[in-house]
Amino acid sequence: MESTDLLEPTERLELGKTKQLTTQETLLQVRNLKKYFPVKAGILQRTVGHVKAVDDISFHVNKGETLGIVGESGCGKSTMGRSLIRLYEPTEGNVLFDGTDITNLSERELRPIIRRKMQMIFQDPYASLNPRKSLGSTLNEPLLAHKLYSSKKERDEKIKDLLNVVGLHSSSMNYYPHEFSGGQRQRIGIARALVLNPELIIADEAVSALDVSIQSQIINLLEDLQSTFNLTYIFISHDLSVVRHIADRVGVMYLGKLVELANKNDLYAEPLHPYTQALLSAVPVIRNTGVQQKERIVLKGDIPSPANQPPGCVFHTRCPAKMKICETQIPEFKEVKPNHLIACHLYQ
Repeated sequence: MESTDLLEPTERLELGKTKQLTTQETLLQVRNLKKYFPVKAGILQRTVGHVKAVDDISFHVNKGETLGIVGESGCGKSTMGRSLIRLYEPTEGNVLFDGTDITNLSERELRPIIRRKMQMIFQDPYASLNPRKSLGSTLNEPLLAHKLYSSKKERDEKIKDLLNVVGLHSSSMNYYPHEFSGGQRQRIGIARALVLNPELIIADEAVSALDVSIQSQIINLLEDLQSTFNLTYIFISHDLSVVRHIADRVGVMYLGKLVELANKNDLYAEPLHPYTQALLSAVPVIRNTGVQQKERIVLKGDIPSPANQPPGCVFHTRCPAKMKICETQIPEFKEVKPNHLIACHLYQ
């Protein structure tokens, strides 16, 4: 597809640049969420253990805010996101969306709540699109599934307006995924998430597969859309610099557990958990910006297997500040400063 099919910023619908949180009302409440995958072995494929991808995490998300979730690859970030909208069925715990516990709802009960009001943007913008369907067909499918708009003309007008909002020409409705660039495909993924007018969008590594120059365009687009449509985001990423730009609060995950959660400025200025300190020390700082490079903290050893987690604090095998209690007792995830929660025996 020719590059002219991507609208220039001046041609796009003018969207608000300033994000304003108009409410502190809780939209999503997660309580003791767990997602374990069984490990099977033998001829009879008996369960011999479990991979604890998400292990007893709790947090909330307010309406209109962006919660960033960071951590190393394999820490359970994506599994958590998929469990929240029940692409994966949670093993234990509760997920309350706008006051409604959606954990045990049937598929029929889920459709008017979760399938419309909670959407996801996936990491790979090509693998998440059906190569046999045109853009128009892809965006038309959810409208048909939820019986929105009575005529094809109305649906097409909705899709054209949406394409203009995300920076694509309405003529691109007849193109197929392979005819778009990576950045354009991610815009399609965003349009697909928006087509049902959701309240919450989970962005799972939404920019990690894109070039740096395209990343900034997509991040700015997400911020514009949030301001315009009053969206709430859970932004999952391993890129701490990107999360610092877009998030209001940041949660840090390690081996399936949430180890620290705080306002963005507090977390980046004064991280409390030894793992968060090590993560932030690895973020490169551009010279002559006035920001001082943190002293590099190199963690020893490898990440333990989520199928065989160590007892006590899951981080104690690599923690430079571990104590005897860390080897036997799991630290409580609690508030140690205003709006700053941490799971570490150093602060308990």
